[in-house]
Amino acid sequence: MSYVPPHLRNFSAGKTTTLNSDGAAADYFSSKLSSHQSRIHCNGELDKSSSNGYSNSSRRSSVNYSTASRTAIPDPEFPQWKPSERVLRLKSEQIEEIRLRLNVDVNVAPGSSSAPAPIESFPDMCLHPSIMKDIEKHGYTAPTSIQAQSMPVALSGRDLLGCAETGSGKTAAFSIPMIQVANFMSMSYCESVSVHCLAQQPLQRGDGPLALVLAPTRELAQQIEKEVTAFSLSLDSFKTSIVVGGTNISEQRSELRAGVHIVVATPGRLIDHLQQGNTSLCRISFVVLDEADRMLDMGFEPQIREVMRNLPEKHQTLLFSATMPTEIEALAQDYLTNPVRIKVGKVSSPTANVSQILEKVPENDKIDRLLDLLVEEAAQSERSGHPFPLTIVFVERKTKCDEVAEALTQQGLLATALHGGRSQSEREAALRDFRHGPINILVATDVASRGLDVTGVGHVINLDLPKYLVAQIRRAIADIGSGNDVTFAMGKTARRKEREAAAAEKEARSTLSKLSLVESAVNVEDKYRHMITPAMIKKEGAADDAWDD
Repeated sequence: MSYVPPHLRNFSAGKTTTLNSDGAAADYFSSKLSSHQSRIHCNGELDKSSSNGYSNSSRRSSVNYSTASRTAIPDPEFPQWKPSERVLRLKSEQIEEIRLRLNVDVNVAPGSSSAPAPIESFPDMCLHPSIMKDIEKHGYTAPTSIQAQSMPVALSGRDLLGCAETGSGKTAAFSIPMIQVANFMSMSYCESVSVHCLAQQPLQRGDGPLALVLAPTRELAQQIEKEVTAFSLSLDSFKTSIVVGGTNISEQRSELRAGVHIVVATPGRLIDHLQQGNTSLCRISFVVLDEADRMLDMGFEPQIREVMRNLPEKHQTLLFSATMPTEIEALAQDYLTNPVRIKVGKVSSPTANVSQILEKVPENDKIDRLLDLLVEEAAQSERSGHPFPLTIVFVERKTKCDEVAEALTQQGLLATALHGGRSQSEREAALRDFRHGPINILVATDVASRGLDVTGVGHVINLDLPKYLVAQIRRAIADIGSGNDVTFAMGKTARRKEREAAAAEKEARSTLSKLSLVESAVNVEDKYRHMITPAMIKKEGAADDAWDD
C-alpha cells in the first residue's frame, strides 16, 4: 500500500483523496503547483544505455515532488573519475592485500564490474585542491578503512551499501565525494577529477539541491552538516542547509528557496518542505541514507520510500548502516542499482576494544547501583588527580531520563538529560556542555544512541536492557576474541521480540499479583488492592528470567 502523506489523509470535508498507480490525488497537487506558473515536472525517461551506475529504475510515486521553477532543468553531469596512476597500476593481488590489511570485505553483484581499489592516501584520490586544503585543515592525514574503500566507489559513480560501526569515519566517507561530486557547477576542471556538485550547472533561485543526506535525528543531522561545511569551506559560494524539526521553519524555507547545493535533513521535516513547495527533488543526483537502520527503527521507512520514489531517474545512492537487518536489504534491493557492498569488521557484534560488563540488578535497585558506581568513580578520579571520565547513561523513557539526571545531580555529579521531550536549544546545550564541559555525565534516550561524535567517552551504561538481548550479550562477551561471528537480532525481528518479551512480562506480573492477593491473610477491597501490590511483590528487572538462558 502506497504511503499517504499526512496532509492528504483528511483532505477537505466531503471529498476523499487516495493515492494509486493511476495518479490519483494529482488534482490536489496540480492546484498546489498552479500558483507557481512556471513549475514543470522534470522526470526524464530512464536512460537504459547508461553504464556508469547512475540510473535507477525504482517504481515511481503518484505524488511528485520533482518540480522546479525553471522552464528547463539541466541534466546532471556525471564525468569520468580516475584515481592516480599509482592506484591504477595496482594488481588484483595487491588490491586484496590492502583490503585484508584494512579489514574490509567488498562484494559486487554477479555480472557487475569489479569495485574500485581502496585508496590509502587522499592525494591519490585526485580531489579538488580546495577540498584537499580543507581535509588538511580538518587534521585528516590518511583515510580510515571505510573511507579508503567507500570514497573511490562513490567518486566512480557506483551505488554503495556500506556497513561499519559508529565512529569509523562514515560521515567523511560520503561527505567528501558528495562535495566533490556537488560543487564545480559551471567551472571547468581537469578530466581526471570527478565533479558532482562541482560539475553541475549553476543553481538558480527556486532550484532544489544537488545532493541530499537523510539522517534519523536532529543531532546527527547537525553533526553531518557541520562536517560537510568543514570540508567545503574553501569552495566559493558553496551552500549547505540543514532541515530538521524543532527549529524555525521560515528560516529553512528562505534558505531552500534561495538555492543550496546540499541539504542535510531528517525525513519528516524534509517532507514538510516538499509538500509546501519550498524545495524540490528535481536536480538531486546524489543521495545518502545515513544510519539507515536507525531511521527504519524510528518508523521513517514510509517517508524514506516517498523521497526515493520521487527522485530523478538518474541519481547515485549511498546507503550506510551500522547493522544489516532484512529491512535494509529490502530497501537496498528497491532503490540501489547493482551496489558495491562494503563491510568493515564484524557487523552487529561487540568490539574487542571495549571492556564489556553485564551485571544483574533488581529494577528497584538500578538507580542506587548507578549512583554507587559513579560516585565511586568520582572519588577515584579526585584521588588520582584525573578528570572524571565522560559517561553516557542510556535509559528507555524521557521521564526516567530526567529522574536519573536529577538523582545524579543531587549527589554532586555534573549530569544533564538529553531526550526528545526537550526543546532543540536545550538538546543542543546538553550536547555542547557534554562535549566541551562542564557536564561529564549525559543521561539520554536513544536520540543519542547512534552516530554522535563525542571524543573521550570512558563509560557507556545501559540502564534499561531489553530482555531478549541478555543471553545474546552474555554469549557475545564470551566470544570476543574467539573469532566466532556473533549477530544480534535487528530491525523488525528485534522489535517483535521486545514486544513479545514485554507482553510476557506483563502477563507474568499480572499472574503474580493475583496469586499474592489470594494468599494474603488480609481482606482488602478491590479498589485498594493497587496500594498494596508494590509492597507485596518484589519488582525484578525486565531481563531477570532471561539471565540464565
